[in-house]
Amino acid sequence: MTALSVLDLMMIGEGKGFADTLEDARRLARHVEQHGYNRYWIAEHHDLPGIGSMATPLIIQHLAASTSTLRVGAGGVMLPNHSPLIVAEQFGTLHTLFPGRIDLGVGRAPGGGGPTVRAIRGISQERDFPQDVQRVLDYLEDNGKEPVRALPGRHDVPVWVLGSSLQGADLAARMGLPYAFASHFAPQMLMHALAHYRDNFRPSVYLDKPYAMAGVNVIAADTHAEAQYLASSHQQWVVKLHAGRPGLLPAPEEGYLATVTPMDRQGLDQAMACTAIGDKQEVGAWLRQFIATTGADELMIDARIYDPVARCRSYQLAAESIEDLLTR
Repeated sequence: MTALSVLDLMMIGEGKGFADTLEDARRLARHVEQHGYNRYWIAEHHDLPGIGSMATPLIIQHLAASTSTLRVGAGGVMLPNHSPLIVAEQFGTLHTLFPGRIDLGVGRAPGGGGPTVRAIRGISQERDFPQDVQRVLDYLEDNGKEPVRALPGRHDVPVWVLGSSLQGADLAARMGLPYAFASHFAPQMLMHALAHYRDNFRPSVYLDKPYAMAGVNVIAADTHAEAQYLASSHQQWVVKLHAGRPGLLPAPEEGYLATVTPMDRQGLDQAMACTAIGDKQEVGAWLRQFIATTGADELMIDARIYDPVARCRSYQLAAESIEDLLTR
């Protein structure tokens, strides 16, 4: 069975504040836990209006403390922004607080633009990403390979490599780590990257066979028309981002796609190629085809829906659509 999980960028809606976002995330985490979701990941971003997922470990603690069985983690920590030692200390601490429930996904992107990167890193040059991933693993294992220690003792925090190109796929394969592809916003290399990862995977102490996750956008509702209406928030945000005008998550707009220029529609369709919008039956059919095509072991669902109640309902319908597939 293909597992379902949640990706949350902690979107801040128009007319709302960050406190609302934190409360809505807690509501969603509790809801998806009841509906069989496997994990809930927070994606690190900086200086992007509308996205509140900067202090990733703090949000992870907030959500893990609000749930009891759901795995909670980073999808991911942008490792070039952080010392591997500090990352290991933070996630080792989270693992101590919530044993067996913490994940650490790591990526090489900065999570922001040039001024943001300089504000985070100062004048420091970017380090070697594969080496930093290995150092995080060594710190978490407390294996004595580093000259200093993070938290004493081994901390069993699964480390995932995130990516949207062959670089991440190759690194995950060589290191024998699980791999998550960001097809929810950069789908172009999905099939090539998954094939490269599986073909080149080397069994390790972490995994004996490849395990691949793919990101998808799913906006589900009780009717097709309602789902299209809800999806307009995400669509508006993407179009504005591509136009250099990122902002808060807009409220949904009836008939929005009819107002989009052909050029903007082309960019939107490319960015959201891995997207299911519709009622439960439509979403289920799309998910069935996507799983059959990609062979993904797990799907990580992004649903940037303005109304928190409708967002919970969307994730519930996605889970029910998967259950319906299994009973056929």
